[in-house]
Amino acid sequence: MRAALVVGLLAAAFSGGCSSKKQPPVATHSALADSADQIMYGARFKLTDQGLERAQLEADTAYFFDDNTRIELENVHTTFFTVTGAKDAVLTSKFGTTNTRTNNMIARKNVLVVSEDGRRLTTQELIYNQQKNEISSDSAFVMTEPNRRVEGIGFRSDPNMKNIKILKGASGFQKGVSTETAPAPAPAAASPGIGVTPSAGASRSARPPISTDTTKH
Repeated sequence: MRAALVVGLLAAAFSGGCSSKKQPPVATHSALADSADQIMYGARFKLTDQGLERAQLEADTAYFFDDNTRIELENVHTTFFTVTGAKDAVLTSKFGTTNTRTNNMIARKNVLVVSEDGRRLTTQELIYNQQKNEISSDSAFVMTEPNRRVEGIGFRSDPNMKNIKILKGASGFQKGVSTETAPAPAPAAASPGIGVTPSAGASRSARPPISTDTTKH
């Protein structure tokens, strides 16, 4: 009986010692991996138009579906190029989907676009149309650049955001602009422009490239 008790105590002590050890971390498992036709790590793709490279897309992980025509991406990094091959802007997002037939891409969650000359746009979902070389969204967004901020719901733009059309709810402000400007034109001659909310030391923004679209969608 005593021998059996000693063995039992030793077994309990050994078991307790094992359970106290730190377990190795378990890698996060994506549900996409269970149904994907193929998985690629450190993926890189070129989005071209008539042989001209317009963007280079990279992702930590790519999951291929539908005979490799639909690719689901994690941790997306996309670089846009001009027609001359110069770097134009960079897009990053948590997730993305690209279609190999059209080369179009949808970026989702924590989407950020940064142009080479300092403009930054944030939104939760964005579509890149490769044929039009256009980025667009129907979601709320904020665009900032030195001394200027614009926001709204939905937009259409070139990737470097030099010409952006806001669909609705446009507002913003511009800092460092003198309020002693020429008298405003008569209301009948005023251009539609964007709605602007002035702040202290700021005047209404009238930058031509930004326009609003009142067409219902």
